Amino acid sequence: MAHLYLVRHAKAGERRQWTDDDMLRPLSKAGWRQSELLAKRLAKVPANQLLSSGYVRCVQTLEPTGKRLGLPVLIDNRLTEGAPFEPVLELLAEAADDTVLCSHGDLIPDTLLALQRRGTKIRTQPDWRKASTWVLKRNKHGDIVHATVWPPPT
Repeated sequence: MAHLYLVRHAKAGERRQWTDDDMLRPLSKAGWRQSELLAKRLAKVPANQLLSSGYVRCVQTLEPTGKRLGLPVLIDNRLTEGAPFEPVLELLAEAADDTVLCSHGDLIPDTLLALQRRGTKIRTQPDWRKASTWVLKRNKHGDIVHATVWPPPT
């Protein structure tokens, strides 16, 4: 079976204290640490593409992985905060095997619940924390048949 990896962005600065455009809000120190640990974890999988929301915190979450693997972080607006889940389902269907995708805490649960309604088996307790990673397993027909979650790296 093929895999996809759906990552919630790492910890960012406080939304309430950020006065600029929220798309520009960067990772916090703790978030950078999470992204480095996440890169160590993802370097062990055969990732071949990195897709991210255009929000700085998502791109930064995948940058250390990109450096380790020699891959650019590509923007896909379907992963943007506040976006509907249906385009993400399309993205998951068309993404190359072993793609790593980074999105937000609103879109990931919506997407997983939609997958579950379509028959995907959720094999672990949900974990929506920042820097958690959903491992989605696809069959040869492209259907996501089950999902498990890795907790945030520590």
